[in-house]
Amino acid sequence: FPGQGSQAVGMGRDLYREFSSVKDRFAEAEDVLGLSLTGICFEGPMEVLSQTSVTQPAVFVHSVAAAEVLMAEGLDPVCAAGHSLGEYSALVAAGALSFRQGLELVAERGRLMQEAGERQPGKMAAVIGLEDAEVEALCASVGEDGAVVPANFNAPGQVVVSGEAEAVDECGSRAREAGANLVVELQVSGAFHSRLMEPAAREMAPLLRDAAIRTSRIPVVTNVRAEPASEGEELREQLISQITHPVRWTESVRAMVEIGVTTAAEVGPGSVLRGLVRRIDRGLRVLPAGTVEDLSSTAAAFRELTDG
Repeated sequence: FPGQGSQAVGMGRDLYREFSSVKDRFAEAEDVLGLSLTGICFEGPMEVLSQTSVTQPAVFVHSVAAAEVLMAEGLDPVCAAGHSLGEYSALVAAGALSFRQGLELVAERGRLMQEAGERQPGKMAAVIGLEDAEVEALCASVGEDGAVVPANFNAPGQVVVSGEAEAVDECGSRAREAGANLVVELQVSGAFHSRLMEPAAREMAPLLRDAAIRTSRIPVVTNVRAEPASEGEELREQLISQITHPVRWTESVRAMVEIGVTTAAEVGPGSVLRGLVRRIDRGLRVLPAGTVEDLSSTAAAFRELTDG
């Protein structure tokens, strides 16, 4: 399940027109959120859709609605995983969270992360072409107390760093000197998965502790530990840690392969994760599942796999 950055104007519109279950999810979401999610997702503008407080519930609703359509078509997944925000979508698909509870948590998460970014502005930048350990060492060399840290271990040779603006800029300069192919500043509203998100993490903790998080029916490979987990309390603790800890996506994908996954679906908008998986393990087939056409072809592909 994708996270923030996969949003696009028009996302979910064809699903909404085709499936009554998707209409029901968007209607429920609009009731909970008190905003026209369909208008923002389907018509934009992108400036509004890309606000963290809007993006996170929008991607979550699209992803969960698409997953429900796919599972209604007969897909019976053996595990789930999501990138950052996508972990909430994964928990709903795995039965650990209800849609409504997940949406309420995601809405608060997006709001609190946006506020944290406004109070303590920071940056994120993708470093392309260096080993994970090299980027970790560069971050440690720039500043003390986590001024800049690895935030997303996305794929071999692609690590996103996050933190105070000057520290991120300095880390980028040192990365270029160390031989990085590219350093790209990300257009985000805060320094996600860094200490600058601690205010959001503090306020999310009691909400997550009070949430009804159940033992999941299938394992969820979590961002923080990059290993399968099912027990409700463990999943809860992972979500509490997640806001200020790195997304270990490379290890998460390899953990899924280790438990026998050969084919996966990227459920939700965009194709970011498929691109990353190609760099992590080309033997893992990833099918799209964000549009009506995608869901039809992907459901057929999974039926062919199980029938075979």
